[in-house]
Amino acid sequence: MRLLFVAVLAASLIPAAASQNRPQAKSSYDVEEPAPPVHTYSPELMTELTSVRDAALNDDYAYRIVAHLSDNIGPRPAGSPQAQAAVEYVADQMRQLGLDVKLEPVKVPFWFRGAESAELVAYPGQAPGTTQKIVLTALGGNTPTPPTGLTADVVVVRNYDELNALGRQKVEGKVVLFNVLFDKQKAAAGYWGDAYGEAVDYRGKGPLAAAGLGAVACLVRSVGGAEFRSPHTGYSHPAGIPAGAVTAEDADLIAHLAAQGPVRIHFVLLSENRPEVQSYNVVGDLKGSEHPEQVVLVSGHLDSWDLGTGAIDDAAGVAVAMQTAATLQKLHLRPRRTIRVIAWMDEEDGGQGHDAYAVAHQPDIPNHVAAIESDLGADHPLGFLVKAPAAALPWLAPVQTVLASFGANLLKEVDFSPGADITPLSKLGVPTLGILQDGRTYFNYHHTAADTLDKIDPRQLRENAAAMAVMAHALASMDQPLPR
Repeated sequence: MRLLFVAVLAASLIPAAASQNRPQAKSSYDVEEPAPPVHTYSPELMTELTSVRDAALNDDYAYRIVAHLSDNIGPRPAGSPQAQAAVEYVADQMRQLGLDVKLEPVKVPFWFRGAESAELVAYPGQAPGTTQKIVLTALGGNTPTPPTGLTADVVVVRNYDELNALGRQKVEGKVVLFNVLFDKQKAAAGYWGDAYGEAVDYRGKGPLAAAGLGAVACLVRSVGGAEFRSPHTGYSHPAGIPAGAVTAEDADLIAHLAAQGPVRIHFVLLSENRPEVQSYNVVGDLKGSEHPEQVVLVSGHLDSWDLGTGAIDDAAGVAVAMQTAATLQKLHLRPRRTIRVIAWMDEEDGGQGHDAYAVAHQPDIPNHVAAIESDLGADHPLGFLVKAPAAALPWLAPVQTVLASFGANLLKEVDFSPGADITPLSKLGVPTLGILQDGRTYFNYHHTAADTLDKIDPRQLRENAAAMAVMAHALASMDQPLPR
């Protein structure tokens, strides 16, 4: 801003005659790129999209689905009995909507959480005969401690550089604690994904780095924006050593004590990797009236972590996708192309569901017109992240017009898949879209015991349902498929 002001001021001081006699170089600012033509929809389709929006904004179908998945069925780790119950429930609900439903098989890992406890058993200033409780939880996919637990000294680092600077001599035989802060200012400013990405790398890869230097276990500071002494679980690459997350408060406690002298911890994490289990992606088709072979996919993932009940991650996404079909059926609308509703299995513990789908449907991937996913909770939708050719965006401008009434009209072009479960399709060239929810508080609850139904505002959930339903019906009803 300041440089532009200086340039304008300098230009105003040039004598008029001099400026008239000298050839004028054109600034790059003077060159106007021609705007791509905006695609228009027929009046009939615009009327339909408005009707879809209004119907979804006044229907609590999605909330009823979320409530049953989170309250009645509860946590749904892949491979668990609750995950199977969720598969059966969602399949039955899709059948009641009149969809052509298939259970597509997926072999999933079954990681089971056991007993968890921890205490500091030696530290500077310790009162004789006492310990301090530490709140922690196991990270998915990793090795358990012995049944009686593990006791070792703790080394605290803030990043990989600090770990590597310590070297094997100071790490071997110890517990490494990665005390990496979640950047709450970034999250509050709208960069919640960046804040999460910076911190979650240590949850995913930290144990591998610690094991590489001979650590006997690894702990990470919980990845999230709230500090209610609630640990945050999640997947971690198997490293052959126990790995867990401690609360932000306990990470600070250990770091403060370690700065004063040696700290020794005893902890028990009795998780285990059980044999793989047969599970399913639930796939329901609302067949297209003219091109049933062409598919617009709407989706969320059915599995969840086990600390909470998986309401925002991601029963909400499944329910919003299901309401797309419910709304169109309620209005007796049949788009040209098939709308396919998918409740993915195993997003949290490795992504076997989306991999299985990509393999099973490889021959008909060219007929996938677009894929949409919701997996950032249920707060107010701002619009969509879109990974597609630049030429595709003008085709979505009429959707922006319909969604502007409740502020869900942003379209942000991105160069990455806007959803984990649609990533294989994105890599194969399918245009992919993710609902861009307001994620400023999402990571306060994500993967914690606080991921429960009360975190969902029914009105905002209806807004998400409306955004997905309008976008899906537009993509399935346009006169031509979205450019690829």
